[in-house]
Amino acid sequence: MKLNSFALASLAAFGMATSAVASQPGPNPGIIKNVVLVHGGFVDGSGWSKVYQQLKKDGYNVSIVQNPTTSLADDVAFTKRAIARMDGPVVLVGHSYGGVVISEAGTDPKVERLVYIAAFAPDAGESVQSLIANPPPGAPAPPILPPQDGFLFLDSAKFADSFAADVTPEEAALMADSQVPWGVNALAGSVSVPAWKSKPSWYLVAKDDKMIPPPAQRQMAQRAGADVKEVAGSHAIYVSQPQAVVSLIEQAAKGAR
Repeated sequence: MKLNSFALASLAAFGMATSAVASQPGPNPGIIKNVVLVHGGFVDGSGWSKVYQQLKKDGYNVSIVQNPTTSLADDVAFTKRAIARMDGPVVLVGHSYGGVVISEAGTDPKVERLVYIAAFAPDAGESVQSLIANPPPGAPAPPILPPQDGFLFLDSAKFADSFAADVTPEEAALMADSQVPWGVNALAGSVSVPAWKSKPSWYLVAKDDKMIPPPAQRQMAQRAGADVKEVAGSHAIYVSQPQAVVSLIEQAAKGAR
């Protein structure tokens, strides 16, 4: 599927129709000890390393999904395999495009709670492509290069400012130079039945995000009926502010709302 250049250049800036907040069931009692982490576009699972280490130190069983980010169907399949390997209920966590993946994969019966980290949280029939179709004036546009063979990259020279402004220069350079090609088919993948409509969710808003504008994050979180935490940080907040991310994941694991 071909995206127009305006949409590609405006990944972070999108408008959504107002939707009623979904009714959320009460969380199940008890602490969930299994956590599955799902990365977003342009990066791989290694960015979760600090979050992973702290969760492991705190006694959680953690799996990091290495999504190919070629299509939503493939990424959901990879995520469901990670869920299947867990020995009980799961807290499913997604960053950025990973929020689309967990919205679709989260209907798996093992998944009991969802955590969105500066992430897309689409409704039924929505995709990243549809959410970015009508950007508001003046919204920041990430430096997405023209697609090559059906895949997207960010301009490495502008990666740090747009994606990882509060990450150390060395880490940001590594992230920029190790980008994973993001398939345009993944952007076009639409969610069938969003898991947040039937399962409790938590959302961390990155207040300095230049990829998904904070007002859009707040709107999606409200629509999902999520418990919301706001933290000053870039789109790479899971790298720059791992303790804040861990804190919200553990809040979800305990069912604290």
